[in-house]
Amino acid sequence: MPSPDELPDGLVVADGTARVIVFNRTATRLTGVAGAEAVGRDFRDVLPLFDAEGRDWWKCLDPYAGLAIRTRHPECSLYLAGGAEVLVTAAYRRDPEGRVERFTVCLRDAARRARQERDRADLVSTVAHELRSPLTSVKGFTATLLAKWHRFNDDQKRVMLETVNADADRVTRLITELLDVSRIEAGRLEMRRQVVDLAGETRRAIAGRVAAGEAEDRFRLETRGPLPDMWLDPDKINQILGNLIENAVRHGAGTVTIVVEPDAHRQGAAVSVRDEGEGIPPEAAKRVFRQFWRGHGNRRSGTGLGLYIVKGLVEAHGGTITVQRAPEGGAEFRFTVPAGAPDYP
Repeated sequence: MPSPDELPDGLVVADGTARVIVFNRTATRLTGVAGAEAVGRDFRDVLPLFDAEGRDWWKCLDPYAGLAIRTRHPECSLYLAGGAEVLVTAAYRRDPEGRVERFTVCLRDAARRARQERDRADLVSTVAHELRSPLTSVKGFTATLLAKWHRFNDDQKRVMLETVNADADRVTRLITELLDVSRIEAGRLEMRRQVVDLAGETRRAIAGRVAAGEAEDRFRLETRGPLPDMWLDPDKINQILGNLIENAVRHGAGTVTIVVEPDAHRQGAAVSVRDEGEGIPPEAAKRVFRQFWRGHGNRRSGTGLGLYIVKGLVEAHGGTITVQRAPEGGAEFRFTVPAGAPDYP
């Protein structure tokens, strides 16, 4: 069972005399009151709360002298003495006579909740925007072919069907990205580990870009030393490599260099993907792995979810990923993954 300080929400517990017996670390962060100062005091003095009209919530609620049948209070928005908004829920534990034995208050950061809601709204807006273009194309070409099939020659039909097929692939990729984001945020990524030839996977990722029309001499692969047995999810590793290489091709310039080498620090492997473009400004380096980040001059390119997904997939392997300036002046994304067989139950 986790300790109160490990909980993500603020937790305040008062005993039957209204004295604080638990005041966890998150409650301290939200209120600015140290736990040692709170314990033993009347919780109403430690945690003054007010509604939107400025009324003292504890006087309105009267938790110890109110209705004996109350067991909890649903979440509501209240304000601390300093004006910060918090989301508050409360619950009672009563003795057989209905007297309050424990009164528990849970606090959540309203600003954080608002940011999460804005992120969800941004995600919906981004998805709607990204879906509109390919679906409009698919609808337009299929409607045209159905209505005027005999007016087009075979070459014209092929061009339109190839466009429909490419747009369908684009929609599929977007849906895959959304599913990945959902699984990362919910902690539900399933890992199917097996021994993976990391250098071989990198070669296949490069070959895929060449097959898609990139010049073969745009890529350089360097392998440095033998790697230990790498137990990884091959599909997710391919997705990581594909996203990083595509990012270098789309936003960078010059030769894209991929370095695969042992990582002595983590006893695993490290992969660096470098380009020779303008690079990423130092002030933006901390933001590149957030949702909806897009490089300078590419605000309308893609969903901005690719690097966020890459970070989630790397961390699901127990690895880390960083971005810095490459030796040639562009951006260098470097991720490490540990070696060793997975623990099976």
